[in-house]
Amino acid sequence: MAILNELDSTCGLSDEELTVRFKESIRIDNEVRKIKGLPVAGYDDETQKAYLEYPDGRREYVGK
Repeated sequence: MAILNELDSTCGLSDEELTVRFKESIRIDNEVRKIKGLPVAGYDDETQKAYLEYPDGRREYVGK
């Protein structure tokens, strides 16, 4: 008999549904951060660098 805790339970949701809900929560969080004037973290595939994007559109690349 397996012992489950609250972290083991997915409330009957499929992996696909959990992924959709996770992505939507990130999108909402990014919108809230922009409204509050806080930067949003991102990744530039062309330069392969992480950056912070501010609500005014300015990007500051992180690291070297």
